Amino acid sequence: MYRDDENNREESTKREFYPDESTLMGENSIKQLSENNDEREKIPKKRKKNKGGKISYFLVALVAAIIGGLVSQIIGPYVFTNSGLNQIDRGINQEYTIHPSDDITSVAAVAKSNMSSVVGITTVEVQQYFFSLQEVEGVGSGVIVDSDGYILTNSHVVGDGRAKSLNVIFEDGEKVEGKVLWNDRSVDLAMVKVDKTGLPAAKLGDSDSLEVGELAVAIGNPLGLDFQRSVTAGVVSGLNRTIEVNDIVMEDLIQTDASINRGNSGGPLLNSRGEVIGINTVKVSSGEGLGFSIPINLIKPIISEVVSKGTHKAVLLGVSGVGVKEYQATLGIQLSTDQGIILVEVISDGPAHQAGLRAADIVKAVDDREINSMSDLKAVLYKYKKGDKAIFEIIRDGKEEKIEVHFTQTN
Repeated sequence: MYRDDENNREESTKREFYPDESTLMGENSIKQLSENNDEREKIPKKRKKNKGGKISYFLVALVAAIIGGLVSQIIGPYVFTNSGLNQIDRGINQEYTIHPSDDITSVAAVAKSNMSSVVGITTVEVQQYFFSLQEVEGVGSGVIVDSDGYILTNSHVVGDGRAKSLNVIFEDGEKVEGKVLWNDRSVDLAMVKVDKTGLPAAKLGDSDSLEVGELAVAIGNPLGLDFQRSVTAGVVSGLNRTIEVNDIVMEDLIQTDASINRGNSGGPLLNSRGEVIGINTVKVSSGEGLGFSIPINLIKPIISEVVSKGTHKAVLLGVSGVGVKEYQATLGIQLSTDQGIILVEVISDGPAHQAGLRAADIVKAVDDREINSMSDLKAVLYKYKKGDKAIFEIIRDGKEEKIEVHFTQTN
């Protein structure tokens, strides 16, 4: 500002140095003008000094414009802010301001609160190779779900129950022998027991309330025990995903872009509150950021039964089916409803057959619990035990009916 004022003063001095025509032209020129009026009219057109004056005016205007712009940029925001005219803009900026440190803090807090609940699992499994048997070592992850030594993991981590030996490795490095109490290859889940108490159990969340875009944190042992309890973070990329792994169709999975690699299997997927929302099971190798987890709500009833009874036996229904939407899309037909599952096969003399269910029936709900996939049905059946009954809401030939099924058998 000070330098700009000095320039203005210099321009003013130049203008005062040439105040009028007499000064510009000298005394002789004035005498000639007084003698010849015609000549005096022509002289102003030849004045070169006035051209310089116009340039000076232009320069002054240009400097003034520059100064005005600087003043408006520097002083203007303060004036408008203090006067309250800028309050709306400031409110919008504050509402949508993102602080990168918030997510980092959340991930660190989730990891810190659950690190001691994540364990490593090593196994030795005997496998057939051509004409000989060989021992194959495996490694995976697990999460403590009960302080009395109960650990949740994948079925394939424990060799689908066929492991010759199994050890659990805790955060402090202690290695303890474990025993498989229950496993189900069709849902890739297993429960392991170790002879220890007072363990830090993880808190289980609600996978049914998940929304796409939520924070997702995975903890596990990727690529073996050299990278124990590695933490990766991302978001819930999708819900109710269906994939096929080793000829087994897995439905209603949680998709996440949190990095999941070999060895992460069986480890927990956690939400921003540090709650277990899923058990990591598989990564699609053909694409990046395509990891999948089994919803924790599927196994909550099993955990309770295994802890209280030492094992779990699912009731037998005796049916196979497919979701109505998938059925319609595959065959290109339109049914009377878009909800439920359509029964493709009803096994003879099974509980479903004995209750009167038959192929082509559409099951919409079981005891008011909505059913839209075979995984939904399987999750519901985990809640029942031998001797229990359930009301099946079905559609048969376009008409709604209710059929009571008595679970007389277990798998």
